[in-house]
Amino acid sequence: MSFRIRGLAASQFDHLIGAPEERLDALGVKRVHVTRPHSTPDRISLRDAEPGETALLLNYEHLAVDTPYRSRHAIYVIEGEQRTFDAVDEMPGALRRRMLSMRAFDEAGMMVDADIVDGREAEALIERLLANSQVVYVHAHYAKHGCFAARIDRA
Repeated sequence: MSFRIRGLAASQFDHLIGAPEERLDALGVKRVHVTRPHSTPDRISLRDAEPGETALLLNYEHLAVDTPYRSRHAIYVIEGEQRTFDAVDEMPGALRRRMLSMRAFDEAGMMVDADIVDGREAEALIERLLANSQVVYVHAHYAKHGCFAARIDRA
């Protein structure tokens, strides 16, 4: 079964790009200067920020449903990133190199299944979860820190 993974729309973070530290502080956003490779996974391009790039660490509501599963958590976005990942049957690098928690939701926003998987082997789990007719979408989370990574839909 084909699946589609999309990063978050860059436009929803435009108001933060280049904002002064005082403004970011007031919003609870932290500007991070990336110094280590593979330490800061961007939620727009679904790639890891490179050393020397700047990322914004912010709280993001990734599951805005009226159920007990409503959820928000910290995410990184590379400051100024405009290339939104959008591909069918392709695992982006930031997901591929990490342990993932996959959570499958129905139309009402209730979790109907979940599992963990090494990102190098994620396709089989995605296909299994999406094969369930109750599942409308899957949320991938980085298992170590619990952060939302990306939404996965049927293609």
